[in-house]
Amino acid sequence: MSSTEPTDDAPLYEAREPIFPKRISGKFRNLKWILMALMLGIYYITPWIRWDRGPALPDQAVLLDLANRRFFFFGLEIWPHEFYFVAGLLIMAGLGLFLFTSALGRVWCGYACPQTVWTDLFILVERWVEGDRNNRIRLHRQKWNAEKIRKNLTKWTLWLLIGLATGGAWVFYFTDAPTLLGDLFTGDASPIAYTTIAVATATTFAFGGFAREQMCIYACPWPRIQAAMMDEDTITIAYREWRGEPRGKLHKGQVPEGQGDCIDCQACFNVCPMGIDIRNGQQLECITCGLCIDACDEIMDRIGKPRGLVGYMALKDEASERAGNKVVNIWKHVLRPRTLVYFTLWAGFGIALVVALFLRSPLDFNVTPNRDPLYVMQGDGTIRNIYTMRIRNKHGEEVTYRISATTPDGEADPSLTLSLEGQEGDTVTVPADQLYNQRLYLEAAPQSDLATTKRTDIDIWVEQVGGEVPVRDSVGTVFNGKE
Repeated sequence: MSSTEPTDDAPLYEAREPIFPKRISGKFRNLKWILMALMLGIYYITPWIRWDRGPALPDQAVLLDLANRRFFFFGLEIWPHEFYFVAGLLIMAGLGLFLFTSALGRVWCGYACPQTVWTDLFILVERWVEGDRNNRIRLHRQKWNAEKIRKNLTKWTLWLLIGLATGGAWVFYFTDAPTLLGDLFTGDASPIAYTTIAVATATTFAFGGFAREQMCIYACPWPRIQAAMMDEDTITIAYREWRGEPRGKLHKGQVPEGQGDCIDCQACFNVCPMGIDIRNGQQLECITCGLCIDACDEIMDRIGKPRGLVGYMALKDEASERAGNKVVNIWKHVLRPRTLVYFTLWAGFGIALVVALFLRSPLDFNVTPNRDPLYVMQGDGTIRNIYTMRIRNKHGEEVTYRISATTPDGEADPSLTLSLEGQEGDTVTVPADQLYNQRLYLEAAPQSDLATTKRTDIDIWVEQVGGEVPVRDSVGTVFNGKE
């Protein structure tokens, strides 16, 4: 057997080596702290924001009311048949990813992805408990003892509490948060709530604490999709090897003649949460977080060299930078046809959704004729048609509506009589934010045109009674007469 052939006991894959990023400070790290605090704050606090909608509606500002099939977002209320608003937001999110990736690479992954945000938070806790990079590496490699057990239990407990808060915040978006919190502690909450919290806690604990970069490399499809979104104009993080090479160690505070600016200090590698060396060029694992820029700039300041050995750049500018020219107009890479098309599509969907929100009616009205039978002949020869009427009142208060029927030209037919099953008059009262079902009868006098014509087009009208700006709507249908 050749010495290069694997034996039966040889592992097929190398075991994962945990990554212990070194603490770094700088403008990109500070930006990540700000965004992390902002996004976590929004996530945890939003379910507790109150919004007064009157006595008939919930007062939670953001609520996915699955029981009543409604979505509340501050002053907006989205019903199931208005799912196109949600679809539009999802399309905008996808176009936004395309836009930012084509302009700035994986900027979403580096700053705003939930996996990145929670991993940053877990690493922060890990650093508080175990110390910076060297201390964490030493603790990881040492045998289990009282110190290692104590620090790991402390770290895991804090991770678990963060995961529990994450799962708890998630279920608060689906029901009234204060009520659910009390029910969770008294044991009166739904089993689904406890199960959801348990699953969200476990996944947050595992993904943020242990899987970390593996989620980005193996579970997330975006690193592979991004290649189609990027081109030579995309601004992304790169190592300027023409300036840094040949690299070498710093001797007595001086860089030897002929040596590049890179002193091979490994600072860019030590701070990387993905465990890659940016000097090896563009790699699938890079999330464009900018921490390697902060680390390298700090070293350049120490040795008296210009910043920017590692930094944002576009591939198209490489030749110019190699020649010693400074890139002045960075916006030429951002404002180019590809990104402008993405932005136009993104803005177009956004404008369409806003217009649709302002134009939508506070009333949904639907009338369905009963097909079996098509009509009923009364004892006096009157022809009756039966319809099922549905009125959805989107107002935050009870509203009374008047129902009427006309011909398509808006004229009332004296031979046509309208009545509502089980009640007198032509008005119905619909509670706030409710769907009201009512059976509707239309009767045509004997020998009238409606009674003797096989099919006649008519309009059923609904009109709000009272109100500053009464709402009026109609539905076209048919009246079936004798053949």
